Amino acid sequence: MTDAGAYKPLAKVFHWLTVLLVLLTIPAALIMLTPGIERWLQDPLFIFHKNIGVVLLLLVAVRLAYRLLNPPPPLPDSIPHLQRNIAEATHWLLYGLLLAMAISGFIRVAAGGFPLEAFDRFGVRNLVPRSDSLANTAKQLHALLRFPLIALIALHIGAALYHGLIKRDGIAKRMMP
Repeated sequence: MTDAGAYKPLAKVFHWLTVLLVLLTIPAALIMLTPGIERWLQDPLFIFHKNIGVVLLLLVAVRLAYRLLNPPPPLPDSIPHLQRNIAEATHWLLYGLLLAMAISGFIRVAAGGFPLEAFDRFGVRNLVPRSDSLANTAKQLHALLRFPLIALIALHIGAALYHGLIKRDGIAKRMMP
C-alpha cells in the first residue's frame, strides 16, 4: 500500500479520537442507566457522558468540515461497486448519527435544565430554552438512535476486520496510525 492510498494524518487523528470518545461513552451510558446503580457511581458517569458528548459534537463537526475540504483517498478499483456504495453510505450515516446523538443529548441536557459542568465554567450560555417536552423528545430520540449507531459501528468494525484479516487488501491499513 502506498502513501497515496492512506488517509492524511489529521484525518487519522480525528478518526481515532472519535473512536476513543465514542467507545468510552457507550459503556458509561450503559452503566449509568443500570437500574439500582449507586449515585456515587451514576453521577460522575452522567457528568462524563454529557460533557464528552459536547466534545464529540464539536469534534465530529470539525471532522466533517475537514472531510468535505479533504476528501478521503479513493478506494482501489478491486473493490466491487456494491461495497463502495455500502462503505460510502456507512461513513455518511455514521457522521449523521454521531451528530444526531450529540445534538439530541445536548438538547436533552440543556432543555432539561441540567448543567454542562466543563462548559459552564467558561461562561457558555445555554443555547436551548428550558422545556420539559423538548427535553423528553430529545431524550427519546437519543435513546432510539443508539441502536442504529451501534449497528453501524459494528458494521464498520466488521468491514475493517474483513479487509484487514481476511482480504488483507490494505484497506484497513489506510486508517491505521
